[in-house]
Amino acid sequence: MNELVALELGRRAIEVTLMMCAPMLVTALVVGLVISVVQALTQINEVTLSFVPKILAVFGALVVTGPWLISTMLSYTVNLFNALPSMVR
Repeated sequence: MNELVALELGRRAIEVTLMMCAPMLVTALVVGLVISVVQALTQINEVTLSFVPKILAVFGALVVTGPWLISTMLSYTVNLFNALPSMVR
């Protein structure tokens, strides 16, 4: 295995990781922003008011995108295992 193959494996692993984290992170960002605006408008500073909706929204995003996450991870793993024989000399 040369350096280019190792770099490509690392790049693909980071790419898949970011793709799999993105739905939950974007959901938490949007919900957190909405809750923060509501808290600023109503001047209610309660920690659980922002924490609980974010957890529920991230769980919902995980349920909705779960099949896609599993298929993405499965295809990445299968491709990685299929490429193993060509990496070993």
